[in-house]
Amino acid sequence: MKPKVISFNRPLEPELKQRLEQHAELLDFTYTKTPADDPAFIEALATADAAIGSSLKFGADLIEKAPKLKIVSSVSAGVDNFDVAALNQRGILLCNTPDALTETVADAGFSLILSTARRVVELANWVRDGQWQKSLTPERFGKDVHHATLGIVGMGRIGAAIARRAHFGFKMKVLYHNRSQHQGYEQEIGVEYRSFEDLLKESDFICTTLPYSEQTAGMFGAEAFKAMGEDAIFINIGRGGVVDEPALIEALKNGTIRAAGLDVFSKEPLPADNPLAHLDNVVALPHIGSATAATRFAMAELAVDNLIAALQGKRPQCPYNWKQIGNE
Repeated sequence: MKPKVISFNRPLEPELKQRLEQHAELLDFTYTKTPADDPAFIEALATADAAIGSSLKFGADLIEKAPKLKIVSSVSAGVDNFDVAALNQRGILLCNTPDALTETVADAGFSLILSTARRVVELANWVRDGQWQKSLTPERFGKDVHHATLGIVGMGRIGAAIARRAHFGFKMKVLYHNRSQHQGYEQEIGVEYRSFEDLLKESDFICTTLPYSEQTAGMFGAEAFKAMGEDAIFINIGRGGVVDEPALIEALKNGTIRAAGLDVFSKEPLPADNPLAHLDNVVALPHIGSATAATRFAMAELAVDNLIAALQGKRPQCPYNWKQIGNE
């Protein structure tokens, strides 16, 4: 008898679905936007051996409703939707897809650096509204990116990919702050380690790729923005929860910092009445980091590969909590 796999939120491409069905009985709940509220989903979860999908809060309460669950394969790099401690306690393997989206998210991050520095959205709207009646005057000038200093908070795969673009493509000086130093990246790219406080003070652009956790929650607050200085540009492509959004809004309104480029927010979708959606010195994007057809397919393909390997008793390519559940 094939193991039962429940699929949620994001439909798999036909060829990936067919590949998975060769190894498992697939219970497809991608048709519902809120599977946790669907009694049929909860009933199926009770008999499922594994699950695959994205953007579903997998808390302890939901995990308790899945007594047979052994594997969860997330079509995402981040794991903040999952109660990892509860999964570990049950010995449930969690897989994710960090490798598949690194370069695409780095592209999106660097697009925010460029668009905020050169005021691309603001000035494009200015032209669209018929305001371009004469040559641009200094009050609408932008800020140079080339040869500026970029500070990256969170030097993982994505941080390193942004650093390469900055250093080799734009001749930027790149500083970084991380829980630990990365001598490999220092040698390969030429990045320089700084304390969090020194990075904020020395950087023209501050880009965070941090995941959300108890340690990073609200890390960028009023004091951090004050330390950046009035000409600084803040970029967030990590998680919205690492930012104190009211403090960021205040800093943008009163000129504590120059501008912000944001792809993630504390609440998503961003409410229409949130000031971040309306300030001229903000470029706000709808969490587009991995949103290209090629990358989304690669993520789903990796998630399927992870799941099939785990079903076969093999080590998947990206097992997030492999050691925590007793594997070597």
